[in-house]
Amino acid sequence: MFIAKELRKKSIAEYLLYMWQVEDLIRAYGCSLARIRREYISQFDYPDEEKEELTDWYGNLIRMINEEGRRESGHLQINKIVVQDITELHARLLDSSRFPFYRSEYYKVLPYIVELRKRGGDSNESEIETCLNALYGVMMLRLQNKEISPDTQHAIQEISTLVGMLSDYYLKDKTEGIDFDDSTF
Repeated sequence: MFIAKELRKKSIAEYLLYMWQVEDLIRAYGCSLARIRREYISQFDYPDEEKEELTDWYGNLIRMINEEGRRESGHLQINKIVVQDITELHARLLDSSRFPFYRSEYYKVLPYIVELRKRGGDSNESEIETCLNALYGVMMLRLQNKEISPDTQHAIQEISTLVGMLSDYYLKDKTEGIDFDDSTF
């Protein structure tokens, strides 16, 4: 919860990847708040009040997972809405001539998106979700100390650049607003 709050302020992509990891953590503990409290939260050196806040947060996420039928897989609606928001921002950035560097980076990443989808990615998901899934997959491989090929590392580097740019634009749009109007350009 504390990490999620900070990540949401600085990088929406890192926030999403963290929240996806939290969803998987909850599933790893069998969606059991008692187990999460006993085996996970108890490890943190937080004051009791913060541990209770964290327990409440996990409890709410478990409730949502159960209500949304996500005990086995999939993402919570709150996270899907964020993906939808950044996907819409991505489209607006591409549609405007005011963001040539973003468009250029997108076209560098597009072949990797096509390749990921060809290798079994969900063609119904947005291109941005495909990018996020690739980043999450590599993050999981690294956590498992598995080897990542140089080609994959290069692709992830390009995808990270695009997603990082998108995250920066998202933050700017939320704090200052972005002028997409090509007529004032």
